[in-house]
Amino acid sequence: MTELRWYGWGTIDKTYALDHRPDAWNFLRAALDLRGDESFPACDFNSLRLRAPRLTDAQLNALRAMTSPGAVKTDTPTRVLHAYGRSYRDLVRLRRGEIPHPPDAVVYPATEEHVERVLTFCAQNDIALIPFGGGSSVVGGVEPRDERVTITLDLARLNRVIAIDEISQTATIEAGIRGPDLERELNARGYTLGHFPQSFEFSTLGGWIATRGAGLMSTGYGKIEALTQSVRVATPRGVIETRNVPATAAGSSLLQLLIGSEGTLGVITRATMRVRRLPKTKDYRALLFKSFADGVAAIRLMLQRGIVPATVRLSDEAETRTLRVFALREASRGWKEFVERIALRYLHARGYAFERGALMILGFEDSPLTGAGLTLCKSRGAFDLGHGIARAWLRDRYETPYLRDVLMDRGILVDTLETATTWENVERLYQELGRTIRQSTEGTGSRALVMTHVSHCYRDGASLYVTFLARMARGREIAQWETIKRAATGCIMANGGTLSHHHGVGYEHAPWMDRENGAVGMDALKALKGALDPGNVMNPGKWLEAGLSSTDVAIDYQERFWNRTDKR
Repeated sequence: MTELRWYGWGTIDKTYALDHRPDAWNFLRAALDLRGDESFPACDFNSLRLRAPRLTDAQLNALRAMTSPGAVKTDTPTRVLHAYGRSYRDLVRLRRGEIPHPPDAVVYPATEEHVERVLTFCAQNDIALIPFGGGSSVVGGVEPRDERVTITLDLARLNRVIAIDEISQTATIEAGIRGPDLERELNARGYTLGHFPQSFEFSTLGGWIATRGAGLMSTGYGKIEALTQSVRVATPRGVIETRNVPATAAGSSLLQLLIGSEGTLGVITRATMRVRRLPKTKDYRALLFKSFADGVAAIRLMLQRGIVPATVRLSDEAETRTLRVFALREASRGWKEFVERIALRYLHARGYAFERGALMILGFEDSPLTGAGLTLCKSRGAFDLGHGIARAWLRDRYETPYLRDVLMDRGILVDTLETATTWENVERLYQELGRTIRQSTEGTGSRALVMTHVSHCYRDGASLYVTFLARMARGREIAQWETIKRAATGCIMANGGTLSHHHGVGYEHAPWMDRENGAVGMDALKALKGALDPGNVMNPGKWLEAGLSSTDVAIDYQERFWNRTDKR
């Protein structure tokens, strides 16, 4: 496998080059008021100095004896790759070389029995344990948050498709399998899970379940909780297997509590997932609306009339304009330039423009409703741009995380947040959130570019996925980000949005958990934690216990302790 980028996304052999996108940097300079001398390079890996592992030789030997050869690693590269997820805060600290709390060891179990043994060992020795899938968490979900000795349990060796039940159309799968490997094995048998999050290439089935991750196609295929029929979870109190079989379900089940538990209750070792036959026909195309509001109305009407696409993604005017700039890999010449110019003139003559319109990617698979969906969108003013843009989006949809590293190299803050709300509240929340982010960014001395898209839609509401960029406040990178994050999350909670849609909670969202669930709800969740994990071994310091008595207290704690190296 190609070496992973230790301070950013993906593998070191890939990037999101802007050299052949002629207008990209000019666009960003104008939008963010860049001076041109901004930079924020990563430190030299060889300069990193990690705390020595705190496990004794006897403990390391015991771990080796209970697993398999090569399963216990304490080398610097492995510990660095498991010290953080991939949130903006994580990447800033990695680039600075600030890793004060790396895991003391990383263990790679090959069987569920190995997982149980390591869990028992940790409980007996008062050692914290962090389950680790692909490490793509953007909310601090895999960061060591406890002063105790900490082991990270990487499930990469639990990567098999165990069985496919063609009659029930389910597959039993080990939790550590990554997205591409899972789809490759299912596709070979004619099936698909149909779950394609942006982190697809570097995230795992267990991670999707543990965070309630939503895939790009979740509108038609269902969110991960809808696809999960059963899970096996190893806890300090033993293994739990809980099922949700519609034909036989009765009473209550732990399943929906274990889904989304983010490793705080136990280690997901395998799951039985609902799969479906590979589609025989696919129709993906791009539509251009005159406004974001028109596109939102079209999506709502489709869902409420039973027209459910496999994929629908609607970019607001700012994101559409930015996508247009970044999608142009090079200036067109000759016949291609002539055709594009004629097409744009035709659009303008009809009242459409990428500079002020809203772009939708709409996809149907094996659906008799493709025509009905297109007709409805056109009735709301959509212009059909054909299949080309949609094919390009499908081809490149896993490339954009690499762009964040390129932008950070040039001193640009770039982050995302997401929420969901009901249809009647989408426009209000969208407007308030954009305004709040722009104002809070100005308060840090920068100008923001705020872009939003709707990526997951339901009969009663939709998600809002926001990307924001700004010039970094050098020397105050994390403090600048926290100011924006705090304001944006407060706005979401005050204006009827959910705390998260599929990013999870980790510890970065934990200060707002009491608002999301209420004091009684948090007490109930903590009681479950106490029953399954009485020694607080499982992923301590995350959402079940990090929601301190108030938001301000929790944020102050984070700033004073976990970010104490922020001010140099």
